Amino acid sequence: MTARPESGLGAMIRTWRDRLPPSAAGLPTARGRRTAGLRREELADLAGMSVDYIVRLEQGRATTPSASVVASLARALQLSTAERDHLYRLADLVPPTHGTVPDHLPPGVQRVLARLADVAVAVFAADWQLIWWNRGWAALLGDPSASPPRLRNFARDRFPVDEGPARLALWPVTETDRHATDAAVVSDLRRATGRFPQDTRLASLIRELTAGNTRFAELWTTGEVAAHREDHKTIDHPSVGPVTVDCDTLTDGDCELKIVIMTAAPGSEDETKLRLTAVAGPLATTHN
Repeated sequence: MTARPESGLGAMIRTWRDRLPPSAAGLPTARGRRTAGLRREELADLAGMSVDYIVRLEQGRATTPSASVVASLARALQLSTAERDHLYRLADLVPPTHGTVPDHLPPGVQRVLARLADVAVAVFAADWQLIWWNRGWAALLGDPSASPPRLRNFARDRFPVDEGPARLALWPVTETDRHATDAAVVSDLRRATGRFPQDTRLASLIRELTAGNTRFAELWTTGEVAAHREDHKTIDHPSVGPVTVDCDTLTDGDCELKIVIMTAAPGSEDETKLRLTAVAGPLATTHN
């Protein structure tokens, strides 16, 4: 197979990978490291895909990645909006436009996330699609990377339309007020439809949940518009037992990103358990 020119998809991925130091992605820098940029293994982990696929992309053996793959690469490589759009075009895809739900993490947000390495953090798009998580999140709730990207959606988990396994919180989770959380998620999605009226993924999600989940359909008819901000959850972790955490949601105003942070009360037994999960790291999981 003829190699792509040096300005092609694979070459640009290599260039952007080589320029991003591990510290900028919240990764440790070991002494004697032979490369200043990210290794392929590190990029694969950050983007939630296999190392083999990264290799095939860079070598020009995979030339038509999906939009979700390109979005994941753009986030992992911390590309600017212009660079992200260029990556989409190299993959023969149309870049996201105004009126569609952004999946892009601005560099400033990524810098903040890199400084939150000691807590469980995840980032969701406006339609509650999971687009980024750290090691602490995977350790506390289970690693979602084994799930297909399309199914990594909090609303889809919250209001299932089939009997499949949960894709985000792999361990049992209870809340102080489940009704309030349900209502907040639905009303937040309604708010997103006004903010991103042209987004087909959001529209498809709402159609699917309305038709397939009675609870969602009932809440959707109320017409409430609000946002999901804070909650208290107890995760029944298989290694350390129940862990009660405060769950706070911060919103990026421009992109409507939802930065979800889970912490435990300082000095509490729950804080000790939370730290133990972080030290142990994500547990091996499988999906049926």
